[in-house]
Amino acid sequence: MKILGIETSCDETAAAIVEDGKHILSNIVYSQEKVHSDFGGVVPELASREHVKRIDSIVRKAVLSSGLTYKSIDGIAVTQGPGLIGSLLVGISFAKALSLSLSKPIVGVNHILAHLYAPELEFSIKYPALGLIVSGGHTSIYYVEGVMKYTRLARTRDDAAGEILDKIAKYLSLGYPGGPIIDKIAKNGDPTRYKFTIPKMSDHSKDFSFSGIKSAALRIIRREGKDLNIPDFVASFQNIIVEYLVSNLFSFAEEYKPKSIILAGGVSRNSQLRKAIEEKAKKRGLKYYLPSPLLCTDNAAMIGGMGYHYFQNNDFLSFDYPPFSRFEPKGFRQKRQ
Repeated sequence: MKILGIETSCDETAAAIVEDGKHILSNIVYSQEKVHSDFGGVVPELASREHVKRIDSIVRKAVLSSGLTYKSIDGIAVTQGPGLIGSLLVGISFAKALSLSLSKPIVGVNHILAHLYAPELEFSIKYPALGLIVSGGHTSIYYVEGVMKYTRLARTRDDAAGEILDKIAKYLSLGYPGGPIIDKIAKNGDPTRYKFTIPKMSDHSKDFSFSGIKSAALRIIRREGKDLNIPDFVASFQNIIVEYLVSNLFSFAEEYKPKSIILAGGVSRNSQLRKAIEEKAKKRGLKYYLPSPLLCTDNAAMIGGMGYHYFQNNDFLSFDYPPFSRFEPKGFRQKRQ
C-alpha cells in the first residue's frame, strides 16, 4: 500500500511516499528557517503563508521522485495535529482537496505519535519500548507496547526542551534555530563552569519543567554580563537539559523494564543527547534507536508510515473534521494517576 504523507504542523512543508508503512520511496522537506531567522523563532502567520506557497510543488516533487503517479497512490495521510492551527489547516485542506479530486481515502495522523513511529522506518523495533520525544514544542516520555499502542508517562508542564534552547540562543543573539547552534558551540565549552540544578516537582511526579532552568540561565547571563564565557555557558546549559532528560527517561526504564529506548523529535539530533542515551542504554543492556537526522525533524515520511497503520485500522478522516492544536487521538491512552 503506497501512502502519500503530508506534513505542515509547524514551519516545514513536507511530502513523502511510503510503501506498506516501511519503505520510503520519496521524502521531500522544505525548511522555512530563512523566513523565520530574523525573528529568532517561528512566526505562525508567516509559516502559514509559506505553506500555501510551497505545498503544491512539494507534493508534486514527492510524487515524481517516487517514480509513481497520483493515480497509483493508494491513500493520503496528513498531519491533523498537534501544531500551529494555520499551518495545519493548509496541509489538511490541501490533502482533503487532493483526496476528493483523486477519489483516494484519507487519514489524519497525530504528529507526536508519528515522531515515535519514525525509527520504524529504519529499524525493527523491539517492544515494549520507552520513547522520549524532544522538540521545540513537545517534551514527553511514552511507554510504547507496539505501533498504535502508546501510554504517556511524563510531559513538560511548561516550556519544551527545544523551546528553551531556542529562546536562550535568541537572547544571546547566537542565531536560529538555536538548538543546533548551541550543540556546535558547546563542543568547545566546559559544562561544569556554570551551575544548574535539575528541577524537582512538588507533587513528586516525573513530569518535566524547564521554565526554572530557563530563568536560572537568564540570571547567570545578566549577572555575568560581558564576562560571560559563551562556550562554557552553553555547554553548561545544554548539559543540564540532557542530564534532566536522560535521568527521567532511565528512571522510567528501571520501573517499566522495556526492551529498548526510542529517541525522537527535532532535539534528538543533539549530539550530546544521542551519546548519553547510547551510553546509558548500552550499560543497561537495552537496545536503542536513534533516527537519522532527516527523520528526527518534522518530515512526511513518518506521517505516511504511521498513516499506513491508520488505514489498516480503518480509522479514516471525515471531511468535516478540523485540525487541532492539541488532541488525543484513537490509540492514545493517558496514564492514570
